[in-house]
Amino acid sequence: MKGLLTGVLVAALSVSGFAQTSRPDVPAEGQQKPASSQAASAPALPQGIADIDNARYVIGAEDSLSITVWKEPSLSGVVPVRPDGMISLVLVGDLPAAGRTPMQLADDITAKLKKYIQDPNVSVVVMAVNSRRVFLLGEVGHAGPIPMTPGMTPLQALAAGGGLSPFANAKKIYILRNEGGKQQKIPFNYKQALKGDDSQNIELKPGDTIVVP
Repeated sequence: MKGLLTGVLVAALSVSGFAQTSRPDVPAEGQQKPASSQAASAPALPQGIADIDNARYVIGAEDSLSITVWKEPSLSGVVPVRPDGMISLVLVGDLPAAGRTPMQLADDITAKLKKYIQDPNVSVVVMAVNSRRVFLLGEVGHAGPIPMTPGMTPLQALAAGGGLSPFANAKKIYILRNEGGKQQKIPFNYKQALKGDDSQNIELKPGDTIVVP
């Protein structure tokens, strides 16, 4: 009988120990359960974006913008700048973004939202810079996009693209530029630029397309 009681006691202790150790996901009494891994956290800016000066950076086509309207999550989100330089927002509709700084664009959005929201508070942050390119089209050595350097001129861009082809019409080169939702056509005299004509030192802007007929 004594042996039987001892066996029952050992079995009971084993079951009790199993009950305490088989649920690692349940915190012991007095311990706090770890916070959920899905807790909201502020998104980290991509490498290099944190250095952008929102007061001076000029937004370009294909940039990606984070637009936040305080206490209005349905109006907030990441918005791409279309190739035509426009963005589309709820309530606001289409709005020119290319050629504006983030602060200027925030003011533009604020002015539009005042029709629907009392005292809207808007912030615009650049999340991705995809616009620092110019494009070469037509009779050039290498057509397509090329990286844009600060102060780049059409002559420098054409040189980076392998120069003109033997069939190029150097007198009819022009630059296409989207600004404020409108396209501009800017003539460029290649031969005058080679002669040092300062009037042809046109400073290119992100997204410009140099067309060589």
